[in-house]
Amino acid sequence: MIFTRLATAAAFAAIAFFGSTMVTAEPIEAIAYMMGADTETNGLILGTVKLIQKDDHSSTRVVVDVKGLSEGNHGIHIHAFGDISGGCGNTGPHFNPFNRTHGDVKAKKRHAGDLGNLWADKDGNAHLDVTSNLISLNGKFSVMGRGIAIHANEDDLGLGDSPMTPLTGNSGERWACGVIGFANTE
Repeated sequence: MIFTRLATAAAFAAIAFFGSTMVTAEPIEAIAYMMGADTETNGLILGTVKLIQKDDHSSTRVVVDVKGLSEGNHGIHIHAFGDISGGCGNTGPHFNPFNRTHGDVKAKKRHAGDLGNLWADKDGNAHLDVTSNLISLNGKFSVMGRGIAIHANEDDLGLGDSPMTPLTGNSGERWACGVIGFANTE
């Protein structure tokens, strides 16, 4: 009887521990709904960020569609925390589980959350379709539940000379943010 209870408890503990890191061959889709951090200053920023990973071993495609930005480039990053209770500032630093400096989404050494720049046209509409091998929707370094933010300025992709370059790409304040969650694909 004790052995059975012990085995059952161990099984539940294993499920609790490994459940979020189980390998899957099924595609995983996630979505973040983007809202302005301060609509008085920035206007109404609305849109979505969709993330699609075919399986645990593939890169993740990130598709961004937003409106309401000022014309030009805006840095976009996945941040460490999904806490937007006090605005976008609570999302913390860029998601960086491998302790690297900031860089372009195409660079080998960069924060996992670095997605480059999002170009907004004269009407404030922006679209980005990028793939990252450092973003996962499952496992130990999953971005599920983390924040994603669009910044006021262009990301210098780690090539600038500002003291903020290695941390943020000198991309300025967070204008819009959302939280990455599982998408309803049914």
